[in-house]
This record gives sequence, structure tokens and C-alpha cells, in this order.
Amino acid sequence: MPSPSPTAAPVTILVDADACPVKEEIYRVAERFGAQVRVVSNSPFRVPVSARVKRVVVSDGFDAADDWIAEHADARSVVITADILLAERCLKAGARVLKHDGRAFDAASIGSAVATRAIMEDLRAGMDGAHGGPPPFSKADRSNFLQALDRVMVELRR
Repeated sequence: MPSPSPTAAPVTILVDADACPVKEEIYRVAERFGAQVRVVSNSPFRVPVSARVKRVVVSDGFDAADDWIAEHADARSVVITADILLAERCLKAGARVLKHDGRAFDAASIGSAVATRAIMEDLRAGMDGAHGGPPPFSKADRSNFLQALDRVMVELRR
């Protein structure tokens, strides 16, 4: 695999870590591509001992982790999150954004995702707490994520 151009800034993977089921996969891909990883959360997580991987523990204030990620996102960043509003902020900063199942948020999809989120929030509010969660995370989701992250890293390397 060719190394990145010497003038290109390294890619940084920013992980919205609190509910991220693919952290181990992110570490492996980052190592393969020489990327930096920032694991951002409100409480400490175990991270590998690596010069590439840094744990960022922010205050437990509302949206503190999201704010940190959005402030550090740029065109050389890949943000891993399922948070639609954080994804929107990061896309505006020029970052690439992937969900844990490998689906990408992009300029074409974020508007409808934000609108759908608002509709679902209204529907849940009217259901008096009777609601289901997302479907279980599957092996196919994990595989799709790995393929998507690999594809994004190859694109950013060019």
C-alpha cells in the first residue's frame, strides 16, 4: 500500500465513543493507514497503547463530546457517529462522516436525515415511552463499516 504524500496532513479519525460498537475495527484500520484516532467521550474508555490513539475525556456537560468533535473536524477528518446533528456539523466543517454500520452521511443525505430525526422525535414524544430501539448490531453491519472506512481512507490518501 503506498504511503501518503509527504505534504498531506495525516488523517484523523474522530470517534463519538459513548455508543460506538466498532472501536476495535477503527484502531486496526488507523494502524494500517497511519491515521491518528481521537476517542472522545464523557467518561474514560480503554484505548490501545499507541502513539496514534488518544483518549479525549470531556466534561459531562450536555453535548460536550459532540462540541469537541465538531470543533476538531476538518477536511482531513473522518468522524464516526450515529448522531445526526453532530454529523451535520462535521459535514459543514468538511469532514467525512460514517455511521457504525458503514452508511455515510453526506451533503445529499443529511437534510433528509435531520428531517426524519425531527419527525421521529415528535412521534416518540406522543407515544408515552412506548418505543423500540434500533435493530441489533450485526456481523454484516461490522463488515459494511470496515469496507466503508477502508474506502474513505483510500480516498483521503489520494
